Order: sequence, then structure tokens, then C-alpha cells
Amino acid sequence: MKKLLLFILICTVPAISSAQSDEKETIMKVINQVFEAMRTRDSTLLKQCFTEAPNTFTAFINQEGESKLSIGDFSRFVNAVGQPKEQVWNEPIWNEKVEIDGNLASVWVDYAFYVDDQFSHCGVDAFHLIKRDDGWKIFHLVDTRRKTGCEVPDEFKP
Repeated sequence: MKKLLLFILICTVPAISSAQSDEKETIMKVINQVFEAMRTRDSTLLKQCFTEAPNTFTAFINQEGESKLSIGDFSRFVNAVGQPKEQVWNEPIWNEKVEIDGNLASVWVDYAFYVDDQFSHCGVDAFHLIKRDDGWKIFHLVDTRRKTGCEVPDEFKP
């Protein structure tokens, strides 16, 4: 009986691991689409990545050293992305961490934000996604922002 259980375990773990890996890739495609939409000023593509009314926040330390949480306005973000401008918003990400439990996923990434080739700030983006019939959608996004202490890998610098 123990050998049978061990055999079943050995056979199913790779399949589960492969399914998790495929799901993580699918989730990261959604996340990467957000940054592609920002780069290309495509508000339609951006909206496709999110639920109807996602929550957005920014966590930061103000000039007085106080911890603050700013509530974002998703419609303003969408409008800003969709504004035709010569400037390119580039936000490379790295150190992706994806966790999944059923229809809930969490993604944590380091990022640096550039306007054209000019560094603006860095931090962490934390996404929460829900799996729906039409795929994974972001329903919650919070980022941190800072201008110092940014260790951007050379491959992500313009």
C-alpha cells in the first residue's frame, strides 16, 4: 500500500507542478500586459487586465518620515495612460513572485519607473488577481515608491 501511494505521489507531483507553472506564466502575461499598455499608451489593453472597479493604492514615506497610504483613482490612471504623449513610460520589473490558491493569485515584483530614459522612482508592485471565465484579472494593486535605495539591475536600465 505504501509503495502504491508513493507511486501515485511521484506520478502526480510533476503534473501539479507543471500546471502551477503554466498558471504562473498565464498570470505573468497579464502583469506584463499592464506594462506594455503603459509603454504603448494603450488604455484599452490596460483595462482588459483589470476587473471593473479595481482598488489601487500607493504606500510611501512622506517628507516628515511618516508612513502613508494614498488611495488611487483607477479611471485617472487609465486616462493618463491613454493620453497621447511623446514620452514613453517604461516600468521594467524583476524578482517576480507568484502565489496561487484556486482562483486567487498574488504577484509581487520589484520595479523601476522611467519617463523616456529618465529615472523617476522605484519600488514594489503587489497585485491580487482573481480567475474568472475570461481569465485572470487584477482587482487590487498597491505599489511603493521611493527615489533612493533603488538597486536596479543593469539589464533593466535604459
